[in-house]
This record gives sequence, structure tokens and C-alpha cells, in this order.
Amino acid sequence: MRRPGGGPRPAYDHGRLNVDGGRPVDLSAHADLAVADLEVADLHPAVGDPALNSMNFLNEVAQRYPDAVSLAAGRPYEEFFDVADLHRHLETFRAHLADDLGYGPAQVHRALFQYGRTKGIIHDLVARNLAVDEEITVDPESIVVTVGCQEAMLLVLRALRAGPADVLLAVAPTYVGLTGAARLVDLPVRPVAGGPAGIDLADLRAQVRRARAEGLRPRACYVMPDFANPSGASIGLADRRRLLDLAAAEDLLLIEDNPYGLFHADGAGRVPTLKALDTGRRVVYLGSFAKTVLPGARVGYLVADQRVRDADGTVGPLADQLAKIKSMVTVNTSAIAQAVVGGALLAHGCSLVAANTRERAAYARNLRHLVDGLARRFPDPSPVRWNVPAGGFFAVVSVPFPVDDALLRRSAEDYGVLWTPMAHFYDDTAPVAALRLSISAVTPAQIDTGLDRLAALIADELARSPVPAARG
Repeated sequence: MRRPGGGPRPAYDHGRLNVDGGRPVDLSAHADLAVADLEVADLHPAVGDPALNSMNFLNEVAQRYPDAVSLAAGRPYEEFFDVADLHRHLETFRAHLADDLGYGPAQVHRALFQYGRTKGIIHDLVARNLAVDEEITVDPESIVVTVGCQEAMLLVLRALRAGPADVLLAVAPTYVGLTGAARLVDLPVRPVAGGPAGIDLADLRAQVRRARAEGLRPRACYVMPDFANPSGASIGLADRRRLLDLAAAEDLLLIEDNPYGLFHADGAGRVPTLKALDTGRRVVYLGSFAKTVLPGARVGYLVADQRVRDADGTVGPLADQLAKIKSMVTVNTSAIAQAVVGGALLAHGCSLVAANTRERAAYARNLRHLVDGLARRFPDPSPVRWNVPAGGFFAVVSVPFPVDDALLRRSAEDYGVLWTPMAHFYDDTAPVAALRLSISAVTPAQIDTGLDRLAALIADELARSPVPAARG
């Protein structure tokens, strides 16, 4: 192939640069030509934000201390994973395409192997699952299948951040992935008090009105009504209805994140989701198959049925607008990953309640074991306190001293137990006197070992000199 000037294209080598008439020059002698170092100040401010640092730290801490018992990871229970399920689910979905949808062999191959529809290829099955398990009735076209729930958050926040006056409200403590995603799209997050009831509705109303008095536009409030990460708290049915009424009165969207709703503990009945109670299209619903099917598939979804008038006057669901953003972020969600999830849904009549019977029992057993273990190790009048969630993966332990990453490192190195400092879930630098424990990826024996080690750490900290009071 000839260059525009007529000469041959010069050959380039790794580590060598062709200059001076095409002669290769060793880059080691011209380091100034090869290096393009940057300062973090030259990059988007989010890359240096504590929220993004927290996500990396929490994801990697267990790898740094592989011999420590981890009561930190919010990963699903691994005992029931089976490679054979991957092949079975793929075949089930392939048969669904051929037998139920009437696809010919070429169409089946294209659906599984090619780039796919931006909004997803299992949207109809997701809609069926929502109808069966949650009594949520939505048009499949209002669903976007995403690369994990994290992408769903990013798409929604990117769309809602229309200008510098826009802000997001979020119940504190807040899932750090939400805070980090908001940073990436330059959307400020304002905290709303949570507490044992899951949300302080009076504070939410006050925060909305305070923001508007400052000339800002609160776009939505992020909530996790069922067994929230990190607090474990849930919002009761009456408060869910009041929250929807408040959202309507204040003209506010609610972003409902529901990764743990199926995992209620012993004797705890399920409460309808906000989306199931939503009659005014106030709720954008975020879902994930990481906890209920397979985390390695990285498949989540969003339901955005709010009506949007396009520039040409046509009206369609907000999901259509979010799909435009997705097409520029991930193009589409892996067809193979969707097929595995779709096959799992089909194998259980699109009910994940039925598919997770063993997992739900394991999580309920572990949560009960953790709470009982804390009571044995810290009997009254111990200053150590903890909550008792009605389900999910997490419980919070409050202690009379600040809990930070330095203490976590000492816990890992000297005591052999990992947990999560609650400070990571608050959007300020005030000390926090609490830690999160996770029961999802451990056995009862590991919980006992971890609690023994945690009790030793806490005893040693209590024996130290008095420390300033911290938020619990």
C-alpha cells in the first residue's frame, strides 16, 4: 500500500521510532519522545475521588489478605455453583429461540454470536420474571438489559444530569457504587437520613426543599428499600406508600435498587417493591442477576417506563433514551451472558424465588448465626451494638472507637479477619464508629472463626487509651 506522497509506509517496531528518513531509532536514547506522563490533576476529578478509591479498595482487599477470614465480601454463596449449569442454561435458551420464538438456525447463531440489540435480548423474560416474582407489570420495551446493575446506575444518572443545577438525593449510608457513578457524571449527591426505618421521610422532604431554595434541581432520590447495602435496613410497607406520596407531591423520581429483595430471613415476609406499588411512574427500578443467578455473567437491568417526548414529537419510554447512552458506553450486553441468565429464568418458569430456595436458606442460616454469635461474644453491658436485619447479606456493628482503613489493615495482618469500615459509605471525612459484616460468602464455621478474631481486635482496641467519639 502506498502513502499519499508515493513512498512506502515506514515499518514500526515495538520500542523503536522511525525518524530521520525512516531509520529506526532506539527509544531508550530518546526517552523524552516516548514518555507522556500525566498528573492526576490533568484527568477528570472523579479518578481521584474517595468513592472510586473505596470501590477498588473494597474489591481488592480480600486478594491482599487471602489467609484472612472475610466478613467483608458481599459476594453470593459459591457452594451451589456448577459449570454444568452454564451449558444447560445456554441450551435451554437456544431451544427457546428455536422452539418458542421460531428462529431458524441462522437466526439462532446470529442471536448468540453476533452483536445484539442494545436494549437486550432477554427483555421479555425479565418482564415475565418481574410479573411472576414481584407483581410488577411493565412493557418489555421499557427494560434495558445492562452490564451489571452498575451500568444501569450510570445510564440513569447520566441521563438525569442535564445541567449544573441538578443534584441527586441518596439515603445515607449509601452504596459506594452509586456515589462513584454520580461522580463520573458530575452529579452532586446530597445525603438523606436513613436510620432503623430505612429512610427519614421528614428529612427527605427537608432536603428537597433546601436544595430548591438554593436554586438547585433535585432530580431523584436513590433508595434500597430491602436489606440495604451497607446498613441492612428495610423500609416498611406504610413508609413505602408514604415515600411514593412524597415523591408525587414534590415531583421527584425514585431510583429503586433491589439486589437483595428475594433473601428475606426466617419468618420475615416479603414486602412489595416500590415499583410494584408505583401507580404514577415515579420509580426507575434497578435489578441484578448477580445475586440470584450468576455474578460472573455481569447481567443487570433497569425498568424506565416514564414517558419522554423526543425532539420530533414522538413519545416513548425513558428506556429508549437510556439505550442511546448505552450504545455509546457498552454497545450491548453480552449475548452469551444474557443467554445463560435467560436459560436460568426459563428453567424455573421465570421465577427466581423458586430458583434461590437453597441460597435463601443459607443466607438466613448465616445471618441468624452471625447475630447469635455477636450476642455470645458481646453480652451486656458491652458497649458493642449491632442491628438485626430482616434479611439480606449485611449487618452493622457499632463500637466506641473510630473505624478506618488503618484498623482494617491491622485486623487483617494481626488478627486474620476482614470486614468493611462504614466510613466508605458516607460522603464526608467524619470518623465513623461502625463496621459492616457480610454473611453471604462464608460458612457458619468461618463466621465463628471470624467473630472470635473480631472480638480479640475489639477487646484490644477497648483496652487502649480513650479515643474521641465518632459517628456510629
